[in-house]
Amino acid sequence: MGDHYFSAEPSSQEQLRRLAVTLADRDVDVTTAGGVFSPDRLDKGTDVLLANTPEAPAGGDFLDIGCGWGPIALSMAIQAPRARVWALDVNERALDLVRRNAADLGLENVHAVTADQIPSDVVFRTIRSNPPIRIGKPALHELLETWIPRLDRHSDGYFVVQKNLGSDSLQRWMDATFADGYSTRRHATAKGFRVLKVRHHGDPPTGPLDQI
Repeated sequence: MGDHYFSAEPSSQEQLRRLAVTLADRDVDVTTAGGVFSPDRLDKGTDVLLANTPEAPAGGDFLDIGCGWGPIALSMAIQAPRARVWALDVNERALDLVRRNAADLGLENVHAVTADQIPSDVVFRTIRSNPPIRIGKPALHELLETWIPRLDRHSDGYFVVQKNLGSDSLQRWMDATFADGYSTRRHATAKGFRVLKVRHHGDPPTGPLDQI
């Protein structure tokens, strides 16, 4: 069986390459490689997400689910240098690339990790994700059921999904699954993609984040 971008340890040749992209209005050069998601360009769905979400909050913990080589996590880290950005993936090659790219860009607030490396008491001021749709519905639903409940109160998650890969059915599932204390709506549509917004309602957060 061949590698997928969601393989934990790709066996294909790494084939490092450099890519010029614009992240958070900053022109940068990043390193990508074979065996990760969209190594040759900024994926169209990721581009739609970055263009149709508000600037990240000033601080707190942020999460990028399925980070790949890191465009979403790196963008949030550029926008919010005082935040702690968790770049989550199962693909060790992708995580190595995120670490390399964060170091090259001078971003010390990016933590490229697997799920078990995120402390269980961390809650997120925002989640931004181009989720791994091709892992299949059961695995995707399990992934979202794990992380969406860790949105802080009065915080938002944004997920980009291609329309012909089931964005509308996923929205209905999210609306039903996270009905208690959450709301899900279509935030934007562009280039054949939907950006879905999930909001966790409740009292404003208290503690150190109030000082940000």
